[in-house]
Amino acid sequence: MLPADETIPIDPTIEYNLERMMKDFGESDDLVIREIHDDGSLEISAAVVYIDGLSDTTAINCYIFDVLNHLIRQVPTDKQKDMMSTETLARELLNGMGSIRIVAELNELYKNLLSGEAIILFKGIHHAYRADIRDWKGRDVTESTNQTSVRGPRESFTETLRTNTSLIRRKIKDPNLWLETISIGRLTKTDVTIMHINGVAKPSVLTLVRAKLKAIDIDSILDSGYIEELIEENHFSLFPTIYNSELPDNVAAQLLEGKVAILVDGTPNTLLVPTQLVTFFQSPEDYYQRSLYASLLRILRYGSVFISLLLPSIYIAITTFHRDMLPASLLIGLAAQREGVPLPAFVEALVMELTFEILREAGLRMPRAIGQAVSVVGTLVIGQAAVEAGIVSAAMVIVVSVTAISTFTLPAYSMSIPIRILRFAFMGVAASFGLFGIVMGLFVLLLHLCALRSFGEPFMSPFSPYHATDVQDTVVRMPRWLSFKHPGTSVGGGSERIRKRK
Repeated sequence: MLPADETIPIDPTIEYNLERMMKDFGESDDLVIREIHDDGSLEISAAVVYIDGLSDTTAINCYIFDVLNHLIRQVPTDKQKDMMSTETLARELLNGMGSIRIVAELNELYKNLLSGEAIILFKGIHHAYRADIRDWKGRDVTESTNQTSVRGPRESFTETLRTNTSLIRRKIKDPNLWLETISIGRLTKTDVTIMHINGVAKPSVLTLVRAKLKAIDIDSILDSGYIEELIEENHFSLFPTIYNSELPDNVAAQLLEGKVAILVDGTPNTLLVPTQLVTFFQSPEDYYQRSLYASLLRILRYGSVFISLLLPSIYIAITTFHRDMLPASLLIGLAAQREGVPLPAFVEALVMELTFEILREAGLRMPRAIGQAVSVVGTLVIGQAAVEAGIVSAAMVIVVSVTAISTFTLPAYSMSIPIRILRFAFMGVAASFGLFGIVMGLFVLLLHLCALRSFGEPFMSPFSPYHATDVQDTVVRMPRWLSFKHPGTSVGGGSERIRKRK
């Protein structure tokens, strides 16, 4: 095995290079070597090496191998060869063959070879040439199944890095959109691209992103989730401080806000830093319809989050400690329902919430054809059976159902997970201290959110610290004709800004 940090130059003898490559690759069947002999002798004059399945075989046969084979047999006479170096002759042969670059050492050659490029070796030259003719199979650009929208672009990222960068370039046709690619992973050598708009992204954020990515020392990177976990600053916080999206329009809009995008080869999920709490409550669709509709939907999302977080705990607190807050008719109805229930309100809610979480996870892991049906039917059957058996009350089934439905209003799935976890914590403090415990829990949660930072930027911006000009794109979205802001003045909007004209 070739050490990752060892620099080994390419030998001028083709036979030695080919032997070394066959040994290092374990004589794998997909390593294809095609030799070219200039005069029919056993001495190899040139060789083309590629990985079957990663490179375009048709292009190699018609564009590289046949052309080289034809040209080598028509090289200058011996007298002219003496006047022309072998390296110059190789350049002459490769002239006009497209994207051809020099490879100086063996580790770089292996990386390019395993990335789908064809390697061209010439006799007597201390380096090789690589031709970019990658042709691996990839998924077509299709509509996202995880982040859906009624209005707006339907295309989503794929698992091919260059396809993803091109989707963003189609939306931001500016030379200031800069890309920087590095390889991470000692074994996988995964390409990770940093994308930002020069002059809009903060230099301090960009420097921190580069430093964190280059400091990663790991064997494999198979998804952007590996990167997210390694570069986040708040490892023990439930809340994600790195936003991810598989929608090109969403990523393009946040790049215009001054964010830095991190694209990982092999995954459709793109990371965006820095991020703020309000970003997780915003949908790209908010900017494709009128501001009044978008603002009402955002208010609905914020209300749904509070319902999902606090409704079970409020029900537990009121039915356990604060019954006098309920109207007499409602109190009598709840008391009649709970008369035959043997469990306390907290245990009752805990059992129902855990049951629903199990059904939700089962619906996700089962085949799609039956997963949704099983989760819906299971919820209805189990809920009705539990009420009829007297294990839980009908009011508790309603509370749990409304809580679960409210969770699905969040556009970002990564934010719904901490909400679901904190729901159990609030249920515990409500069962212990009533409404006082809920209020104290909210204060602790708010203090924790204000202390979080995402790549040096406050997570609760623009509320803490307060920026009056940025609040116009948080809970509500101001009309576009009032959004006179230079791109990049806010790092928490995610919307397209309008440059103020003088």
